[in-house]
Amino acid sequence: MPDEKQSSWKDFIYNPRTGEFIGRTASSWALIFLFYLVFYGFLAGMFSLTMWVMLQTLDEHTPTYRDRNVLSTDQGFSILALEVQFPAEFTYNDSLQEANKPCPDGMYFEQDDVEEKKACQFKRSELRQCSGLADSNFGYSEGQPCILVKMNRVSHCFYALPSQSYHMTRVVRKVQQCDLILCRVSLLIQRETPLQMQYFPIEGKLDKSYFPYYGKTLHANYVQPVVAVKLLLAEDDYNSELTIECKVEGSDLLNSDDRDKFLGRVIFRVKVSK
Repeated sequence: MPDEKQSSWKDFIYNPRTGEFIGRTASSWALIFLFYLVFYGFLAGMFSLTMWVMLQTLDEHTPTYRDRNVLSTDQGFSILALEVQFPAEFTYNDSLQEANKPCPDGMYFEQDDVEEKKACQFKRSELRQCSGLADSNFGYSEGQPCILVKMNRVSHCFYALPSQSYHMTRVVRKVQQCDLILCRVSLLIQRETPLQMQYFPIEGKLDKSYFPYYGKTLHANYVQPVVAVKLLLAEDDYNSELTIECKVEGSDLLNSDDRDKFLGRVIFRVKVSK
């Protein structure tokens, strides 16, 4: 009986009488292999054709869908924290700006008919007290830090901003009840005036000359402008945590949504210890 079971098991793996391997002949296995080869080859070809057709509809330099961007519902912001200690080779080099074009203020720098897009110069001297030229510590050593804020790049966008500016719209402090008090309209503890700030460039303006941006491929040398905000902290502000909200304002920009508190803004905290 055990010999019959062993013989049956071996015959299932390979039957020398019929030439079957695992119940199928060589021709049967060949037909199955051919069927799946054709079937999956057809699926792969159809997928490749679909991808190829879709790629033909895309522009190499311009995103197809740009409705959810700075001009509609998704303003992008970046906040760069200062690292006082960093390698010397990371120091900003103004001489690299000489290769870029000095552009007139107040005019869009349109280059639709130019194959090689030029970039406008952005000299850090425009940031004045926050440029790092006169104060390499950017105000941190004196307790009045500079904050650098920029908007993310959005291809082919024209900013219809009345003032072309960033605004620090509110400075709030956590009090004992953990409430947020608007300095602009309310009084802080032992404070009668809102926190003073300085904007560089003046009024936090982003000039039109830096727009539009034509994308990473066409506009490889594009220089992204930044706005510097110097917090003029006083003695009463030390050892307290300040929550800063920075948002962009303009006629076509959305910066308020109950479902997204970070829409069109960036929120961060500053605490200067004495």
